[in-house]
Amino acid sequence: MKNFDILSLLSKAAVLLSATVLLASCGGSARVDGILEDAPDSEVIVRLLDINRFKTLDTVSVDDEGRFSYKMKIAAGQPEFVYLFYKDTRIASLLLENGDRVKVTADTTGTFEVSGSEESRLLAEVERDFAVFSASFTDLVSRLDAADPDSEEASDLKREMGASYTDYYRSRVRYVMEHPYSMTVIPVFYQVVGAGLPVFGQDTDAIHFDNICDSLETVYPDSRYVKSLRDEADRRQDILEMRIRMQNADEVNFPDIELSDVSATKVRLSDVDAKVIILHFWSPSDALQKMFNLDVLKPVYEDYHSRGLEIYQVALDADKAGWARTVKDQGLEWINVCDVQGYASTAARLYNVNSLPVSFVIAEGDMTAGKFTDEKSLRRLLDRLL
Repeated sequence: MKNFDILSLLSKAAVLLSATVLLASCGGSARVDGILEDAPDSEVIVRLLDINRFKTLDTVSVDDEGRFSYKMKIAAGQPEFVYLFYKDTRIASLLLENGDRVKVTADTTGTFEVSGSEESRLLAEVERDFAVFSASFTDLVSRLDAADPDSEEASDLKREMGASYTDYYRSRVRYVMEHPYSMTVIPVFYQVVGAGLPVFGQDTDAIHFDNICDSLETVYPDSRYVKSLRDEADRRQDILEMRIRMQNADEVNFPDIELSDVSATKVRLSDVDAKVIILHFWSPSDALQKMFNLDVLKPVYEDYHSRGLEIYQVALDADKAGWARTVKDQGLEWINVCDVQGYASTAARLYNVNSLPVSFVIAEGDMTAGKFTDEKSLRRLLDRLL
């Protein structure tokens, strides 16, 4: 009987311990204990980085010995970028995780030391490296502005600036590759030097953004910072793809696109073998646009396909399953592809699509000025082109 009671108590204790751990992980906190060395009896402002702006969380009193303390809730798996300010001067930068107990020693000029958080230590290192590079680069810019544009000094300064920028860029690439699971890579990606020169400003940097997102999403899938970085990575990937397509634009006389059809097979517009191609952007969620398929495109396609007409229809719709169902239900026999990014898609941007539906006519490999609004005007256009 006693053994049973002991086992029962142990079992209850284990349940309580598990519940306590679960609650701690769901609703944990981080604590910051600091010393502001040269401003006793003052205040420290605590601000949160809310993606692209600061959000003030609290104002903390500093005692007569310069000590202050702050505690904030932080969800498990969702680190927060938190910054301490004295008046308008940032005096410390922190990357806090659930359970952190951080000690900060700072002064009112922005010099600080941090312990108790490896991510905060790395963030401070990142900011110090950038401050050193930025000061050096800004000095070179000032000297160049003061030099004679045609002088040898100006040429030397330009070379020095280029070398300085390249060296720093390579060091940052090395940093993000060596720290793929650290949130400190996020501010590195957004560093800007001088008058708006981004460190990661090349189209091919989209590859670094994408790779780091893949890594961070395995550790911090719920972080809003990581989600925002993914949006930026996708945007940059679109730009990279657009640049590559534009570089190959001499092969065809229209912007080329490649999207997946209902069978998940990618179809390139430039591979369509037809005398006339109607490139039609539409939304399958719009009843009138679905009726346009049946009332205009379908009867025209049946009459002119054998004469050299093909339709390359691009759905801009996030509901890919609904689009595929509409294509099947309406019996649309031409090329149907879909881009779930909608107006933000590369295809839409290439053709400057800002409203739906819209059509473009490609005849013998060239964009034409042909327009149509209904079946009659489309037939008239095709009779002329074919």
